Amino acid sequence: MNLNYGTGASRRIVLRVILEWWQYLLLTLAGAAAGFIDAIAGGGGMIALPALLWAGLPPKIALGTNKLQSSCGTLLAVVRYTRAGLIDWRSLRLAVAITLVAAAAGARAVAIMDPAVLRRVIPALLVAVAVYMALHRKLGERPRAPRLGMTAFALLFGTVLGFYDGFFGPGTGSFWMLACVLMVGQDLRAATGTTKALNLASNVAALITFALAKCLRFDVGVAMIAGQLVGARLGSGLVILHGARVIRPLFIAVALALALRLAWQAFHG
Repeated sequence: MNLNYGTGASRRIVLRVILEWWQYLLLTLAGAAAGFIDAIAGGGGMIALPALLWAGLPPKIALGTNKLQSSCGTLLAVVRYTRAGLIDWRSLRLAVAITLVAAAAGARAVAIMDPAVLRRVIPALLVAVAVYMALHRKLGERPRAPRLGMTAFALLFGTVLGFYDGFFGPGTGSFWMLACVLMVGQDLRAATGTTKALNLASNVAALITFALAKCLRFDVGVAMIAGQLVGARLGSGLVILHGARVIRPLFIAVALALALRLAWQAFHG
């Protein structure tokens, strides 16, 4: 491997890891799996990020590259959900704008705040989300009367979940899905579309922040993007065709798997 020494006040050392062709292939496959899961239930980062760290990328480079590849898969899913009529862009304009700004603030906060507390709290919240969805089997099968107007929804959840996604991220899709179903009254198909639209906003904001900090690895990102596009297309197709039948079980499984992974990391380093 080569070491390139950067300049600047921080005098950071940037590790340039040289990868073999088979490592790029495995990263492409990881991108496909992450894109498939992300398009349906979110949580693809629990596959993509460990794969990037396994390849030897430093943590901040891995985080930035993860945002690069996930943004491309999310964009494809958003395009497909828009064409299928699952995203109401007019009602989401304020939520998208607030989420974008809040995510950028969250990504900036990574440099000055320690997310260790979140690593211990979020697993319990994800388990609660999964259990709630499992116990309420009819939830999200059809639209219901909203409990919040879109302005209040945008201000509250756009700020909180946007910042969280930029700052820490794991489980954001699960939290958005539940918020869309419970607060906006959407069914699971529409909630998936809304979640992907808002995930795209926070991903782009965080991606820009990481790009300005030079925390991207483009060759690795391109390899994973190739897989992401395939996985996102397959996953979004299943959502459009089968709706809640495919979303609910995968949503619960992803939330529990992500909770277990985060809990293990929090208590075992």
